[in-house]
Amino acid sequence: MLNRRHRFHGYGSLKRVYANSTSVRGQYLSLRYGQRKNRPYRVAVVVAKKVNKSAVKRNRIRRRIYEIVRQYNLKDEIDYIITVYGDQVAEMPADELKNQVESLLAKVH
Repeated sequence: MLNRRHRFHGYGSLKRVYANSTSVRGQYLSLRYGQRKNRPYRVAVVVAKKVNKSAVKRNRIRRRIYEIVRQYNLKDEIDYIITVYGDQVAEMPADELKNQVESLLAKVH
């Protein structure tokens, strides 16, 4: 799990990123990122009920993506929001999911 300082706190900070950010889209995932001055990076993973009605599966998707992001070397002063669009992510093999997340992050860097 990500350290607390690398997670978002409150909806206001997410709104700021949505308003002032750039988007990169993959097959089942989307990444929005925006600059922040003199701050550590922050990451949020958004999985809507439309993807899967089960909270257990949504949280499993979220935890899998957080773990991949934790292992990736992210730059400070950037906020990241990863949005999941497909239910296939829940049963996707770990290597394939890691490749998709890392390809989105590589487009930013």
